[in-house]
Amino acid sequence: MSTDSSQSTESGVPVEGSGEGRSVPSAPPAVTAPAVAETDLPDDRYFNRELSWLDFNARVLALAEDESQPLLERAKFLAIFASNLDEFYMVRVAGLKRRNETGLSVRSADGLTPREQLAYIAKRNQELVEQHSRTFSERVRPELAERGIRIAAWSELTEEERTRLSNYFRDQVFPVLTPLAVDPAHPFPYISGLSLNLAVTVRDPEGGTERFARVKVPDNVPRLVPIDRSADERVAIFLPLEELIAAHLGALFTGMDVTEVHAFRVTRNADLEVEEDRDEDLLQALERELAQRRFGPSVRLEVSDDMSEHMLELLLRELEVHPNDVVVVQGLLDLTFLWQVYGVDRKELKDPPFVPATHPAFGERETPKSVFATLREGDVLVHHPYDSFSTSVQRFVEQAASDPHVLAIKQTLYRTSGDSPIVDALIDAAEAGKQVVALVELKARFDEQANIKWARALEKAGVHVVYGLVGLKTHCKTALVVRQEGSTIRRYCHIGTGNYNPKTARLYEDVGLLTADPGICADLTDLFNVLTGYARQDEYRSLLVAPYGVRRGIVERIEAEVEHQRAGRAAGVRIKVNSLVDEQVIDALYRASQAGVPVDVVVRGICALKPGVAGLSDNIRVRSILGRFLEHSRIFTFAGSGEHWIGSADMMHRNLDRRVEVQVRVTDKRLTRQLDEIFESALDPATRCWVLSATGDWEPSPAGESTVRDHQTQTLLKHKALG
Repeated sequence: MSTDSSQSTESGVPVEGSGEGRSVPSAPPAVTAPAVAETDLPDDRYFNRELSWLDFNARVLALAEDESQPLLERAKFLAIFASNLDEFYMVRVAGLKRRNETGLSVRSADGLTPREQLAYIAKRNQELVEQHSRTFSERVRPELAERGIRIAAWSELTEEERTRLSNYFRDQVFPVLTPLAVDPAHPFPYISGLSLNLAVTVRDPEGGTERFARVKVPDNVPRLVPIDRSADERVAIFLPLEELIAAHLGALFTGMDVTEVHAFRVTRNADLEVEEDRDEDLLQALERELAQRRFGPSVRLEVSDDMSEHMLELLLRELEVHPNDVVVVQGLLDLTFLWQVYGVDRKELKDPPFVPATHPAFGERETPKSVFATLREGDVLVHHPYDSFSTSVQRFVEQAASDPHVLAIKQTLYRTSGDSPIVDALIDAAEAGKQVVALVELKARFDEQANIKWARALEKAGVHVVYGLVGLKTHCKTALVVRQEGSTIRRYCHIGTGNYNPKTARLYEDVGLLTADPGICADLTDLFNVLTGYARQDEYRSLLVAPYGVRRGIVERIEAEVEHQRAGRAAGVRIKVNSLVDEQVIDALYRASQAGVPVDVVVRGICALKPGVAGLSDNIRVRSILGRFLEHSRIFTFAGSGEHWIGSADMMHRNLDRRVEVQVRVTDKRLTRQLDEIFESALDPATRCWVLSATGDWEPSPAGESTVRDHQTQTLLKHKALG
């Protein structure tokens, strides 16, 4: 969601067999479609993207308030809301503050300066944080307690429980605590980003002098301390760690009187800005910047609502935080600890267990078919998490690694898991003598350290590791396999909307195309030559590739629908994305609407387009679907041309101008029907969703309907029936 500062270095093509990671020369400037004429479009035609993101997080919070959701799922959504907001401040708000402080007067698409946006964000965020706290303290927490899952206060414990927890504190917590005093001999300590801290005031009983001290709540000890109160497995009672520490501060400040203690938390700028230096290894440059990330400037200070004025003033001064960046929280800070509550084994308070099914094309889970034999018979569209990732995409890579007829594997890796079978398969393939190329995107935000680790492990195994193009992030999800079949060479590939991560593939909704289509495989071969060598290419047969062709290709296809409409033929545009922000794409949709083309947008997060505005977007409908799985796929259909596209790119500046993204056209009628069914389910009038109004309000839908269907549940049932 942030403005990316993509980086790389120039070192040339990898040396054959060396396994040494190299970056390739910078890409030429992005070629974008000409700006859409704006003479007939009003100036106030965009919503603010930052406020739209906050509206998205408000919809996440609405799921936590929805009593039709299982109770522990509601607690989970409270945790997701909190972690979403952390990242929003670390990246988006940090970027706005940087632009504001450097005097950049660049206005947002809706005409606001960085200062104005920050003011709106502060007001809206405080409202949401208060709603978040109330939802937890007044609704979810009491309901959990009724079901035997209680987050207790120290004052509520029995003497026996206090004794037991005091022993735990002495043995497990006290040794790792370090109280840091602040006085002329002790400067104010560094406060790490997102750490939970206690601000403590102590008084010398003899002289009466008061001093400030900071105690960090350790993050290597569980935030919620279990209280063993009952043998009943259905009962789970916890004490927040900060309350346990606060109750034992006398052991840290022996001989002093503790007069005041309050929790606080700082968020720091975590948006890396790695300088492009062609003479420096990107991996080393990124490691240096990662070491500096934790020292970024403060962008938010969260404090408990009972903090005294003089203590808040001290924190503002020492942390160099503006009063507008203070967020006052009622009750406990950092509700991401609710993930620990979600881990309680109470199946009746969660969604029913879900096991992805093996796609019928690949046989049974226990008796797998050859992926290559399957793809020679025809293309396969997988829909995760309903279709198992491990028995489709992962199996594709694993079978390629073990198949003696496979000569080469080429793959992009943006984010993967800590124990990635994909990485293991690539290592096995390289060790077996196959030619293996892995493009590891080191700059995948918050996964940089993990990707550095995988890059080094792959290099050590003999994989040719490259880091991408200077100035661009490689965000596409592509894998190419080259196989010797008799006297011919055949290629197979996968192009998807989600990362090669078996863990998130069980949580994120994504689609992917597995194919042996010669045109698509030839295009992907050309793309890998661009990514790993010196090739220059911006036109492909079956692909749209950013930064050259995705925006241009999408806009051209929208404009083609206008021509179909004017000629009296069927026309229509349907788009399913995570975010819709790009002004050129939005303006093309406005013009299509003005021409009478029906446009349906299913967007999970940010939407800057204003639907339903008379004379501008009468024919555009926008809805948002959230639920058990993270709606993550990007799908585009064009009724007049009959084209269906899937890919990795959202309609955002960063995706279209500063990333390598791939969209692929799906042509097989069986598969296009599957994509149509996804839209038909999402757009069904009875489907539970939020509908965006012309005024920017997200209204729950359907309103007043007795029959409500859940898109994800219906999709799950459909896949079970097919299985």
